[in-house]
Amino acid sequence: MKIKLLLLTVVLGLNSVFANPSAKKRILVYTKNGKGYVHKNIPFSVEAWKKIGEANNLIVDVSDDPAVMNTENLAKYSCLVFSNTCNDIFDTEEQKQALVDYIHRGGAFVGVHSASDSEKDWPWYAAMVGGKFKRHPAFQPFEIKVINKNHPATSMLGETWKKEDECYYMNEFNPNNQVLLAADMRTVKDSEKEVYPGRTFGDYLPLAWCHEFEGGRVFYTALGHDSKDYVDPVFVQHLTGGLLWALGENSKESHSKKKSKK
Repeated sequence: MKIKLLLLTVVLGLNSVFANPSAKKRILVYTKNGKGYVHKNIPFSVEAWKKIGEANNLIVDVSDDPAVMNTENLAKYSCLVFSNTCNDIFDTEEQKQALVDYIHRGGAFVGVHSASDSEKDWPWYAAMVGGKFKRHPAFQPFEIKVINKNHPATSMLGETWKKEDECYYMNEFNPNNQVLLAADMRTVKDSEKEVYPGRTFGDYLPLAWCHEFEGGRVFYTALGHDSKDYVDPVFVQHLTGGLLWALGENSKESHSKKKSKK
């Protein structure tokens, strides 16, 4: 009798496992642009993120509606991807607070290209992303030094990545950034280079990084201006690696009870 009960327990347990498989992680790709320049690459970036999600067993939702930025809705997501957002991307202070609370609860964030040119009057956002866009020279080929080859966003690269892109000049860098890629400024043509960045960063200017911020994990890349980037296997691997890193377990304690710094 005991053996039959044990077998019944095992069978019921297995049925429970197969009836309730672990839910897929869900990510939100946010593409809101306020008044001003809007990147033509957005539809291409969205398709790339959908394919990344499919390849990595993730559910991908896409929106450019600031109304999705509320605490209840964001609780569904394992990562927020701000893909070429630009200028003012929130309508209310409550929406901003929802993002702050999401990060404090241990959420993950990935910013791509002009995500650093979003909400420029909000210091907390710049600190979370890791830097704030200042300007860029003309779209051109230049060399990128791989600072950290042991990160999933850069492990596919050699010592140098030769790429055509907008070389973003940024400031307000978060000192906790772990720099992954840096532009070799000696290869960038810009008649105003001495105005900024000049020699502030020596020969190399950070372009991609990751860091842990107030309980969350953040990956940012300044690259990705060209629509063709989003069908380039190397760039897609770069994005995928950044996303998978952001989705990893956070070793630091949750800051869910921490007061907002916004």
